[in-house]
Order: sequence, then C-alpha cells, then structure tokens
Amino acid sequence: MASTGGSTNKIDPNSPTSLLFLLCRQILGKSGKKSIPEDVFDQQYQYALRLIGSRFASPTVTDEFQVSQRIKRSLARQGRETDAAIFSELHSKLQSLDILKNRFGILYLLQTLARDPKAKDQTQYFGGTLDTLNNTTRLNISSRNNTTSSSGYGGSINTTSDPTPDQTSFAPRSGLKNEAADIGIRFRANKTATSKDRDTADLAALVSRSMVVRQSMSHTLEMESSYRDQKVKQEEVVNPLLSKCFAANADGTLYEVTEKLLLRDVLYVFQGIEGRIIRFDATTESYKINKDIGISLPIRDLVGKLAELGWLFRRVQKFLSARTGDKALGLVGQSFCAAIQKELTEYYRLVAVLEGQDNQEDGNMASGSGLTLRRLMIWTYDPLLRMKALATLVDVCKGKKGGSLLSAIYSHTQTGDPFIAKLVRHILHVVSHPIRSIIERWIFEGELQDNYNEFFVAADPAVRNEKLWYDKYSIRKQMLPSFIPNELATKILNIGKSINFIRVVCEDRSPIFGHSAIKPSDPDEDSEFDERLRVDDLSSSALLDVINLVYENTSKHLLDVLFRQYKLLDHLKAMRRYLLLGQGDFIRHLMDLLEPDLVRPAHSLYMHNLTGLLEAAIRATNAQFDDPESLKRLDCRLLEISPGDCGWDVFSLDYHVDGPISTVFTPEVILHYLRIFNFLWRAKRMEYCLTGIWKNQMSSSRFLQKLPEVSPIVHASQCLEAEMVHFIHQMQYFITFEVLECCWEELLVKINEAKDLDHVIEAHDTFLTQVMTRALMDNESRAMLTQLRAIFDLIIQFQSTQENMYASAMAELEARQALEKKAEQKTAEGDWGLTEEDSMADIKRQAEFKKTFLPSAKAQIRVLNQSYHDMLQQFLVMLNSHSDVSLRFLCFRLDFNEHYKKMEPKLRSPMKYSFRKKRADVPIFRGETTKF
Repeated sequence: MASTGGSTNKIDPNSPTSLLFLLCRQILGKSGKKSIPEDVFDQQYQYALRLIGSRFASPTVTDEFQVSQRIKRSLARQGRETDAAIFSELHSKLQSLDILKNRFGILYLLQTLARDPKAKDQTQYFGGTLDTLNNTTRLNISSRNNTTSSSGYGGSINTTSDPTPDQTSFAPRSGLKNEAADIGIRFRANKTATSKDRDTADLAALVSRSMVVRQSMSHTLEMESSYRDQKVKQEEVVNPLLSKCFAANADGTLYEVTEKLLLRDVLYVFQGIEGRIIRFDATTESYKINKDIGISLPIRDLVGKLAELGWLFRRVQKFLSARTGDKALGLVGQSFCAAIQKELTEYYRLVAVLEGQDNQEDGNMASGSGLTLRRLMIWTYDPLLRMKALATLVDVCKGKKGGSLLSAIYSHTQTGDPFIAKLVRHILHVVSHPIRSIIERWIFEGELQDNYNEFFVAADPAVRNEKLWYDKYSIRKQMLPSFIPNELATKILNIGKSINFIRVVCEDRSPIFGHSAIKPSDPDEDSEFDERLRVDDLSSSALLDVINLVYENTSKHLLDVLFRQYKLLDHLKAMRRYLLLGQGDFIRHLMDLLEPDLVRPAHSLYMHNLTGLLEAAIRATNAQFDDPESLKRLDCRLLEISPGDCGWDVFSLDYHVDGPISTVFTPEVILHYLRIFNFLWRAKRMEYCLTGIWKNQMSSSRFLQKLPEVSPIVHASQCLEAEMVHFIHQMQYFITFEVLECCWEELLVKINEAKDLDHVIEAHDTFLTQVMTRALMDNESRAMLTQLRAIFDLIIQFQSTQENMYASAMAELEARQALEKKAEQKTAEGDWGLTEEDSMADIKRQAEFKKTFLPSAKAQIRVLNQSYHDMLQQFLVMLNSHSDVSLRFLCFRLDFNEHYKKMEPKLRSPMKYSFRKKRADVPIFRGETTKF
C-alpha cells in the first residue's frame, strides 16, 4: 500500500487488510485531533503487515481440532487441568454456534499469544514498539530512504538495505508481549463508538479482549524483559562479533539482521565453516542460529534449508579427510575418493561463483538483480541433490572395498530420478576402472594383479600345479559386484584359469587364436575394448559379448592342446579297453595266463610275474597295435590283501596318468575306475568259471554214462549250471551293452560338444556315475550288490563242488575200468578173470560209493540249487523295485519264461517302483546325469 489516501478507497472495506488499516489508524489516533505524518503511518502499517504475515501467514497446522488439542495439552503441561477442562467445554459450545466462522484463526491467535515464553522453539517477531512513534524526531524515516519489499516465498520478508532501529528493528518474544499490552491500552484510550467505525470497533474489541488475557501475566512479562536485557548484555560481552551485527535499542529490542550478513554466513556454511551468526553444534551435528538473535521464522527456515547443503558437504569432506592416504581402501576405494573429490571440485567452483556474485556492488541489490537468500535457494537446488547423493554414497560405502563397494554404488543407480541415476552411473564408471583393468589383465594374460584382495577371483599360491584347475582359483563371493551375474563371473574365472593351465601345466606358450583382434594394443590408451568393457553399463550386451568371445577362443585353444598334444581322447579309449574290459581278446588271454597264479593265495603273488604275464598277453593279442604311449601306462596292481583272499580277489589292472591329463583322471576318478574294474573282473571270472564247468561237463559226460547211478546227479548239476550260465550271460550282456556301450556313446557325444574343460570333466564324471549306478555300485544298490556277490560266491562254490564230484565219479569209473581190464587180461592168459577176493572187493567198493558219495553229492547239488534259487529270487525282487528302468527290465530278462515268478509270490505282484520315492541323484531314464 503506497499511500493512505488512494489505497483504502480501492480495497474491499471488509477485507483483512482494510480492517488492519482501520485498526492502525484507530490506534495511532489518525481520526482524532492529533495528526501523524503519512510516511510514519505507512511505515507502521507496513510493519503491522509484516508482523501478521511473518507470524500467522503460514501456520503449520490448519485444523481447528489439532489447534484445540495443542491448547489443551499446553494447559495440561502447565498443571492447569481445570482450565483445560473449561476450555474444552467452552470450545464445544462455540462449535455449536454460527457466530464465528473463522474459529481456527482465533484459536491459533490465542495459542500464539499464550505460548510459553521459555519454550525452546520460540521464534522472533518483526517490528518496533509502536509507543515510540510519539518521538517523531527519532524516527527520521524519510531521511533513511529505506526500501522494504515483501515476498510470497514462505510468507517471509526480504530486507535488502541496512536496517536502523527506527525502521527494521526486531525483538525477542518478550518485547512483542510488552508491545501487545501497550497496544491494547492505547487502543482502549483512543477508541470511539461512532456508527461509522462500528466494524473497526468490533475488531478492536476482539483484540482488546485478547490483550486483557495478556495483562493477567504482567509479572511474567516483567521477568522476561529483565531476562532479555541480561541476555543481550551477556551476548555482547561474550561474543564481540555478534555485537557488531546487531545493537540494542533503549528499550532492549534488537535490530534486524541484514540479509547480506546472512548471505555471507550461508556461503561460509557452504564451505563447512562457521559464520558469525550460524554456528555448528557438535552435540547435534547441525548448524543452528541462536534463538535470541533477531531473525524471523521464515528467514530462519530458509537459512536452515540452505545450511543443509553445508551440512552435507561437511559429511562428505569428513569422509575424504579420514581416508586420505589410506592404502587399506585399495584401488577401488581410492578411485571412489578421487571421484568424490572431483565432484567437490565442481562444487568449489559453484561456491566461488556465488561469492563473486555476493561481492558485487549494492546497486545490484537495489535494482533487484543481486544475490538473495531465495535466489540462492533456487540456484543451489541441483547442487543440493548432487550433494545428497554424494553423502548417501559416502554413508553406504563406509567399510567396503573392491567389488562390495561397487555393489553398494550400483544399488543407488536403480532410482527413478534420472538426475541422480546419471550421477551415480558416472561415479560407478570412474570407480570401476581398477576392476576393469584387473579383468582385462586376467582374461588376456592370465595374471591376477590384486594386491588389495578387491577382485572377485581369488588365488591360493599354496596349491600345487596338479590341482590348479580345481583348487587354485575360486570366486570370492563377497567381492562379486551385484551387476555381474554368477554365470558371467564363472566364465571370467574360467578364462584366466584356462590361460594359466595352458601356460603352467600344459607348458604351451603359443598365442591364443582370436585374442589379438580383441586385446588392446596400447594399454596406456583407451582402446575399443575398454569402451566395450563397461561393467557398469548393463543396458547392452557389450560386456557379455566380449567375455563370451574371449571365453570361446581360450577354451577352444585349451581343448585343442589337450586332445592333440596330450591325446586325451586316446587315454579315455585306453581306459575303456583295459580297465573297463573293452578289449575282449586281451582280457580272455590274460585270464588264461593268470589263472594258475590267481588261484593261489594272495600273499604268494609276485608283481614281476604278473607284469611279465601282462606283457605276454599284450604281445599275443590285438592290444599290441595300440598307441605305445597308452601301453606304457598300463600296469598290474594288487589291492589290499585280507585274510583268506586269493589272487582273483586282489588282482587289478592300473593306468598311470600324469601331466595335464591328470586333471581329468584325478586320483578319485582312478579309484572309481578300479572299483568298476573289480566288479567287472569278478563278473568276468564268473563267466570264465562257468565256461570251465561246462567244458568239464561236456568232456566227462560220455565217460559218466557208464555209471548209471550218477546220471541223476549229473543231470541236476547240468540244470543248475545252465541256470547260472543264463544269469551270468544276461548280466554280462546288460553290463557290456546296456551300461558300458550306451554310456560310452553318450560320453563321446558330450565330449565332441564340449566347449571347455569343465564340460569334458563333467561329461566324464557323469559317465562314471552312470556306470557305477547301473552296475549296482551306488548307495541305493548296495544291498543288491551284496546279494549279487553272494550269487558269485555260490557259483565259485558250485565249481568246487562239481570238480570234487566229477573227480570222485571218475575215480570210481577208473576203478571199474581197471577191474574189467584185469579180468580181460587174465582171461586172455587162460586164467580165471576175477577171483572171489577181487569180486568181493569190487562189490564192497561199489557199495561204499553208492552209500557215501551218491547221497552226499545229491545233497550238495540240492543245497546249492536251493540256495541259488533263493538268492536269485531275492535279487529279482530287488531289481523289480529299483528306481532305474533299465534294472527293472533286467529283472524281466533274467526271468523271461516266468520260471522264478511261479516260485516267488512277490514277483507275481505288479512292479512297485511307482510307490518308491525317487531320489534326485538316481537317473530315471537312460542318459540322465547322476551324482556320485
């Protein structure tokens, strides 16, 4: 409002500003005989507007109920429960009436006027004392030519000139209370009751009633005034700098702090430095302004918001100062500090620009183009966001290093704010440079330069070269960045591990084909590879493409070295031919040569004899045409000897491996081969024994026809032998074709499709596991294997029993033939063929044979037959309930004519495999992998 005359006629007479204007005119005696200059009246009217605008324009609570609750809680805290109850009752009655429409404004005014002056959150009021206006000579307003402008940002006022006590002085809250009481007194002395000023009188009456409530606390006001004077004097003595910023009036009020002083302090705070007015409180870790300093509430809020930038800067600077020169951070940590420092350098430039803007002449301020707090608020909006992001990164990265630090930074890129996301991605790109360098060196040279244990690939220098592929290198989970998937990390691990395997174990120094097209030629310059290897940018597949290409080239080179230079596939075939009994003629001839030695006790065997027989078997069979390198590795081996073992139980073939191929044929793998060989060798021995039994039967059957009493025993023996032959042949067919040949074919297919050494090792382990599972050597089939070994022992026992039976029968036959030959010889000589003594001896011998041998032989054959049937039927029941389909079909082949099914009721029931719980480590169909 520029003037008193023209302004009032253009404003609604019922508007708050018009009513305030009339109230000021009434209080100052404008309508009386006493005349006040227009400029003085305008100044005080503007002051009243500032007072109302700064204090009540932006209440924090706009709900009538909340204000009433605050008033009641305030009365309760003061021990005035009765007054609180009375207030609640009066407020309820007031709500039921429609007399007052703005009840919230009145309640808020009363709450503000009655607020405890000793409260910690008290704020300062603008304004000078109105009763000093009588001294017009001291005001001298026109000579000051002061400019006061109001702003709509937060309802606060921006003062751009040097204040004077008469213009912009402000006091603590107690001073305002005294002024309010004086206003009420003067208002009652000067009010009029004319009809023309009825509205003004009503509004004045409302204010007068409010002032009466304030007068009831006169003793409190006096104490506050005294405390205020002492506080101001104390501040002037303790802090001389503050006394230069503001001075006290005669009545104890303080002058308003200029915005230029606040701007200077805010710029100091931006740099983490305390100002004259804004101080850093170490207890609360925040910047604060003394509550007794005369700054309005909106300005205080504005300064507090601006001080947040300095507080954030202080946190970031403290982090950097504590870690300067700390080598324990590692390269990634040092890169992070360098990236943060670079951002602070840009921040310093902004502060320098702001200081230069602040140091301009005051003419810019008068023209409205200078630096103000509100403009500073707008200009520092983006820097505040950046500093918040930096402070957040600093907090989350404390105590982290290497890949875990990159993961912490990367987690803050997943934000919806593109400004923050771009900033964090830039920092991540800078910080990840050491990791990119380590990855580049690792996948191209196989060198792991990780002095601070920051990389996700770890190396154990204590591991020998024989275990390089399995144990020397591993993934350090805690250092794996979250933006690198496990599959990609495994490929990166295998690339460097393959290069080390080629260089150290295979001793191959030839360049890897394809690397020269990808590897950077000059490590000091940014190459095309470095541009593609942006580990922080996962929006494209550039990193994955580079790693896949390097991975394929390195793995292909390694497999070429193993298969061509070290003949890995030839060694696999040698294992198949000899340890898995794939070379049939060699195994048969070796058994023929070893039989005389292996039937003896195990402790009587000598390795040099067995080795000589092995070489003889090689020279006599097609094994002599195999690779000499493979034949040199073939040797004999004796297993651990137990009491009662014969040579068949402890003999085994062995295959020596060393160098790179020992990575595939580890000691554990060789042990699996020995277990499989032991099982196959035992089964082959059963076939060999039954073949011998059959030959014995065929050669003896023609002679034993002369002993008709032996024919039933021979027939029973031949029937039992036929059943055993059928069983062993079916087992041999199953093991040879269903197990070994099928698994071997699958192994060759997987090896041809293998992309790296891990795939070859996995395929080979799967092959052994399938063989051991289907050959009844896994944990699930342990009972079946025990039963099968019992059947094998029964076959050995049957061989021994039949040999003894045929020996006794042949002895009896030879005795009878000798007696007949003797009789013929004597008859030819003309003598009696047999004497009575010879006849009696022959009759006695035959009677003894029929009495002792025949029942014993029949009983032995009967017991063996019954034992074999029981064991076989139990074995078939186990096969019938096995989870492997191939083993269940083996049960069908062993009992194809349902001979045993008729004798065993359990075999007549449907297959029970569907009711068994299928284990995850057992294959259901042929070709599935298992875990050994």
